Amino acid sequence: MVRTRIVGAALAALAVVGAVTMPSASAHDDTAAAAHKPKGPIVIGHRGASGYRPEHTLGAYELAARMGADYIEPDLVSTKDGQLVARHENEIGGTTDVATKPEFAARRTTKVIDGASVTGWFTEDFTLAELKTLRAKERIPEIRPRNTLYDGRYEIPTLQEVIDLSRKLSRELHHEIGIYPETKHPTYFQDVKLALEPRLVDVLNRNGLNRHGAKVYVQSFEVANLKALKKHLRVPLVQLVNSSGAPYDFVKAGDKRTYSDLVTPDGLREIRTYAAGIGAAKDRVIPRNAQGFLQAPTTLVRDAHVRGLIVHAWTFRNENTFLPADFRTSTDPAAYGRAFDEYAKFYATGLDGVFADNPDTAVEARPTR
Repeated sequence: MVRTRIVGAALAALAVVGAVTMPSASAHDDTAAAAHKPKGPIVIGHRGASGYRPEHTLGAYELAARMGADYIEPDLVSTKDGQLVARHENEIGGTTDVATKPEFAARRTTKVIDGASVTGWFTEDFTLAELKTLRAKERIPEIRPRNTLYDGRYEIPTLQEVIDLSRKLSRELHHEIGIYPETKHPTYFQDVKLALEPRLVDVLNRNGLNRHGAKVYVQSFEVANLKALKKHLRVPLVQLVNSSGAPYDFVKAGDKRTYSDLVTPDGLREIRTYAAGIGAAKDRVIPRNAQGFLQAPTTLVRDAHVRGLIVHAWTFRNENTFLPADFRTSTDPAAYGRAFDEYAKFYATGLDGVFADNPDTAVEARPTR
């Protein structure tokens, strides 16, 4: 394994809080992973119930829990003053009303994020107090026009607010609602001196959630930060695996391995040394042909299970534009297709969980074991 400066940076950053507050972690969180197994595959409210409310809002998270989601998923980015907030990306022009605020017009800029040039407004250029003056809006209004009804109703939530909501709903609904945070662009945030990892560990510690059996997963598309977090967290870690490309920390370090290498037998064995499972793009589980029709399932779920890894797949959505061609009901991209048929195909592979924009559909389709 290539050791990179990124690993060192993450470990150094984590040491700031880890030296005082971190419990030691075991070689592998088997007990914690076992505590997460429900009677059937878990349902993760992907960015909340983002099929019905603007994503990453308390409204979306609450609806997901009320629809039966076992976990709610906040993607984490940092503010200028080091607070963790829930946004799909650190660029917020497409998910908030920042473009309408003349006082922030001068902050529109272009940055290179994970090797790609991005223009807009970025969370790391705003304090939390400034971000709280903004309101969320629907990211894909052309596909989800009904969600635009809720534009302007919700603030950008902090991770602490998401945790507080999960606890409130757990009491009200009489079952525990877990959290499944993702560290977004960890290398980038390390490079701009706003590393996500120590802040995430600190929040979990302060809330008593950094313990075996806590209903928490932590996920990342990168590898080095998960390996660093392994030394400081007692909750299960999940290696995200995209349908193509490579972890950005590999790219930056000159490591030639790709996501495809991570799902080989050797790659899965290595993941098993630091993570409890993988979060796989759906195409890794059942690929599509050039026309968008499903092909035969791969052996990924079985291969992962043989090596002691759980598999959660993403992302399940009800609209035709996101469904395999097999299950589209019309040429209208925003109309619902035959989502239950897609779930049946994927649940049959033995998945341990699914990330769903429409948690109620995922729950309704879920088989019991």
